[in-house]
Amino acid sequence: MDVLVVGSGGREYSIGYALKKDENVNKIYFAPGNGATDELGENINISDFEELANFAKENSIDLTIVGPEAPLVDGIVDIFKKHNLTIFGPSKKAAQLEGSKVFMKNALKKYGVPTARYIETSSIDEVKNFIKTLKEPIVVKADGLCAGKGVIIAKTKDEAIQAASDMLSGKSFGDAGKKVIIEEFLDGYELSVFAVCDGEDYIVLPAAQDHKRLLDGDEGPNTGGMGAYAPTPLINDELYKKIEDKIIKPTLKGLKEDGIPYNGVLFIGIMVVDNEPYVLEYNVRFGDPECEELMALIESPVSDMFYKAATGKLKDIDVKFSNKYAVGVVLASKNYPYGKSEPAEIIIDEIVHEDLANNSYIAYAGVSRDEEGKLLATGGRVLVCVGLGETIKEARDRAYMLVGQVHFMGKKCRMDIAYQALSE
Repeated sequence: MDVLVVGSGGREYSIGYALKKDENVNKIYFAPGNGATDELGENINISDFEELANFAKENSIDLTIVGPEAPLVDGIVDIFKKHNLTIFGPSKKAAQLEGSKVFMKNALKKYGVPTARYIETSSIDEVKNFIKTLKEPIVVKADGLCAGKGVIIAKTKDEAIQAASDMLSGKSFGDAGKKVIIEEFLDGYELSVFAVCDGEDYIVLPAAQDHKRLLDGDEGPNTGGMGAYAPTPLINDELYKKIEDKIIKPTLKGLKEDGIPYNGVLFIGIMVVDNEPYVLEYNVRFGDPECEELMALIESPVSDMFYKAATGKLKDIDVKFSNKYAVGVVLASKNYPYGKSEPAEIIIDEIVHEDLANNSYIAYAGVSRDEEGKLLATGGRVLVCVGLGETIKEARDRAYMLVGQVHFMGKKCRMDIAYQALSE
C-alpha cells in the first residue's frame, strides 16, 4: 500500500521509519515532512486539507496517518472522509478531547472517569475562590492548544492566581488561555498510556514514561518532552486492568453514545496515586517522544494496525510487541525551550559497533537541508536517539552511546532518562 503521513516531527519520522520496514508498504509520502524524512519517502508541500485530500485521491493513497494534534483539531479527518479516503485519526468533534481542556474535563466528569477535582472558568474571581479551597501546589491549565506547554504547576496560591490571570488576559497563551482549568494537584507518578481505537474496539500499547522537564532530576521548565522509555515497570496487570475498566472503556462508550465514536490513538496522561489511576489529560495523537520508542517495539506490520483501526476492524488482528525495552533521548538545540537557535550542521560518526547499529536508530525532528544537502539542526527538539535492549539499562546505555555519535553546535540533552525505572 501507499501511505501518507501528515506532520513534520520526530513522531512522524518514527512512524515513517516503522512503515519503511513494513513489507506491505510500497511508497511513503510526508506532508510536509522534515529535512530527513525524504530518506524514507517523498516530502510534499501541501498544507490545505482539501488540496491534500485531492493529492491522496490522485495518487491512490491507501492510508493517511495524521501525526500532530493541530490538523486533527482543525478537522482534517472529516475532510478526508468526505472524499471517501481512509484516514487514521479522530474526527474534529472527538479531537476536542485535546483541543479543549474544558471539553475533556467535562467529558471525564460525565462518563465517571477518575480525575482531579477542578473548575473551568473565565472569571478571575471564581479562580480566587476555588484556589482558596485547595492545598498547594495547584495546577493551572489553559483551555486550548499550547504545544504541550499550557500547564503550570504553581507552588503557592498567589502564584496560581497570577498564572490564571496571565492566561485569562491573553498574556501567556493568547486565545488558548481565555478559559482556564484550575485543579487539585495529584501526588503520585505519571504514566503515558496509548489505546489505538477503531470506534468500537481498542488495543493498549506498552505503557511509557515521559520526561517533561528540561534538566536532570526533573528540574527546569516544562518542554515538549526530553526523553521517554517503554515499557515501564511502574505498571502491572492489575493497574492495566483498572485503566481499561475505569478509563478507556467508559470513555469510548460515552463518546459513542454521544454520537462521537473515537477512531485513532487515545493518549492518556495518567497519575497513579496509591495504585489507582487518575486521568490528568487526554491527547488525540501519539506522544512525542513516546511514539519514537513504541514504533520500535511493534513487531507486526504497523500498516496493518493503522489500517484496521481506520476501517473499524481491529478485532481482526493481533498486534505483536517485542520483549525488549526502548529508551529515547531527545537532543535539543542551544536555546530550547527559551527561543530560536542558529542553524547548525549535524555530524554523525560512523557506527562501527554492530551491536549498536542493530539496536538503535535516530528519529529526526527539527532538521532541514541546506543547498549542499547537509543536514542542519534548525531549532527546538532536533532529534531522538533511541536504544533497544533486553533490559532498560541496556536500552538506556545504547541510547546514550548513540547520543555520543551525534554532534552539532549547542547540542543539549538530559543524562538521566529512565532514572525512575532504574532507581527502583
